[in-house]
Amino acid sequence: MTTLASPLAALRADFPGLAGTWHYLDTAATAQKPQAVIDAASNAMGRDYATVHRGVYARSANMTVAFEAARRKVARFIGAAEGEIVFTRGATEAINLVAQTWGLANLKAGDRILLSTLEHHSNIVPWQLLRARTGVEIDVCPLTPDGRIDLDIAARMLTREHKLVALAHVSNVLGSTLDVKRAADLAHGVGAKILIDGCQAVPRLAVDVAALDCDFYVFSAHKLYGPTGIGALWARAEILDAMPPWQGGGAMIDRVTFAETTFAPPPARFEAGTPAIVEAIALGAAVDYVSAIGLDTIHAHETALVAQCRDALRAMNSVTLFGPEDSAGIVSFALEGVHPHDLGTILDEEGVAIRAGHHCAQPLMDHLGVPATARASFGIYNDEDDVAALVRGIERTKRIFS
Repeated sequence: MTTLASPLAALRADFPGLAGTWHYLDTAATAQKPQAVIDAASNAMGRDYATVHRGVYARSANMTVAFEAARRKVARFIGAAEGEIVFTRGATEAINLVAQTWGLANLKAGDRILLSTLEHHSNIVPWQLLRARTGVEIDVCPLTPDGRIDLDIAARMLTREHKLVALAHVSNVLGSTLDVKRAADLAHGVGAKILIDGCQAVPRLAVDVAALDCDFYVFSAHKLYGPTGIGALWARAEILDAMPPWQGGGAMIDRVTFAETTFAPPPARFEAGTPAIVEAIALGAAVDYVSAIGLDTIHAHETALVAQCRDALRAMNSVTLFGPEDSAGIVSFALEGVHPHDLGTILDEEGVAIRAGHHCAQPLMDHLGVPATARASFGIYNDEDDVAALVRGIERTKRIFS
């Protein structure tokens, strides 16, 4: 195996969860957290803790400043305006929010939604729930032979009946990357809005929602080296302004009487209740950490690891690789005669952590003709030693099952 220069190798020391010789190759599921994020969460929960937006005392005011600073960081990170960022519990909640607010207000029987074969369940089920309530129809765009959303076919499928296109920026199984700008042009060409699931994109690709020309963009913090329990919805300001509230309670109101309630403008309108204060501040720290390294550097690092991994696995006749050669940070594969769960268990004995299963993408598994795949996914803390450990573990598994 060729030696890969790892310019980010020293960063592994920033991640206390990677102490020792553990080879963590499950970053697409959730990323390990750098000490800077852990410290930000610890300080926000302890030394600095107070509520936000309500208290007139100094610590509450300071916490409010820190909370809203996190929103600004997220906005800058994806090229958005601060008032267009809604904090949610994650990408799943963000998509559900869009479905149950914008969707209910704008879609009706006879309208159509276009998804793709490779979507995560979180970008399928909310639209099916909406279909049950409104009668909208769902169409599914197929994939190219190498596992990309086939935008040539999408162009032929789209009609004026389509009101929404909802697609993944990067597949969580195949690592294939969508040409978002072209997809947006196609959607807008028939008068549809477009929502992009950016969970696997924001940790490794520079995202500028204005340049992409999408209408909604969602992602989760925990895949961006941040905490669980928080994510973000971006939508164009004029769309957010027209969307009705989703949940009722504190913080999202203008004035409440028993006769009627008026609602706050976005983003507060969509953030009912005491927010995830600690998590938001830790997300801001994660954005700072990733931004300091540089997404171009991260993408180049992961691209080199993916190439090395795919080359090593391709050399094994018993391994089937899925997805394109230039998959973004993710390598899915199958080992002949071995269920991915068995492979994952044996790899764990070797100190290698991968994901094995359907990856919340069962329609894609049906398309691939397999019940599950094994998935190795890379982060900024991985290097060629992790690839070598994966290969050794697969070789041991082959011997066990031979």
